[in-house]
Amino acid sequence: MGRAFEFRKARKMKRWGMMAKTFTKIGKDIVIAVKAGGSDPATNSRLRALMQNAKAVNMPKDNIERAVKRAVSKDEADYKEMVYEGYAQHGVAVLVECTTDNPTRTVANVRSYFNKCGGSLGTSGMLDFIFERKCVFKIAADPKIDTEELELELIDYGADEIFLDEEAGLINIYGEFTAFGALQKHLEERGFELKGADFERIPNDTKQLTEEQAADVDKLIEKLEEDEDVQNVYHNMG
Repeated sequence: MGRAFEFRKARKMKRWGMMAKTFTKIGKDIVIAVKAGGSDPATNSRLRALMQNAKAVNMPKDNIERAVKRAVSKDEADYKEMVYEGYAQHGVAVLVECTTDNPTRTVANVRSYFNKCGGSLGTSGMLDFIFERKCVFKIAADPKIDTEELELELIDYGADEIFLDEEAGLINIYGEFTAFGALQKHLEERGFELKGADFERIPNDTKQLTEEQAADVDKLIEKLEEDEDVQNVYHNMG
């Protein structure tokens, strides 16, 4: 996990590079969060975290407010969160998180991307042994913060790895999936400046490919990331 994963993710986000897509993704997440826990961020910790994420990527306030209004509207379609799993070329595991109002359309599209790029869509749960779901928090780096001391402090709340990203000016905190609420609550109570909070799928091991092989896999990843129903794509390509 750790630094190597962060750099791989940074490369992915750079390739993704579409601000409108990012806003759409967060907007869908906000709709789901509001439908599940209400429209008041003071009592809906997931919504509060998503609003922080929106601020971090400079998402306009009007966009955020529209997403909340859509969620409470009776006319708004119900989004379903779907996870699809399969293998790209060269045995690379690929996990696709989607948010959709039409699962039939989405699975057909995802399957077609795998097929066209020489991969195959598999069954739900087949990659559980490869990917571990984690929560991740990003707080503003501060010379006054001792990351080793902070790690010891946060272990009791479910954290299992902390490291400083000097280039981004952030401290990244990884924890168990179920520890999201406890970690968020403690970080907020301690007054840390939260720059982002989300969930990630961390590969337990990676496959090393040649440049040509990696290009084959990148074709599938790019097709998936261009789909409007796809929220996140994870893989174990080194």
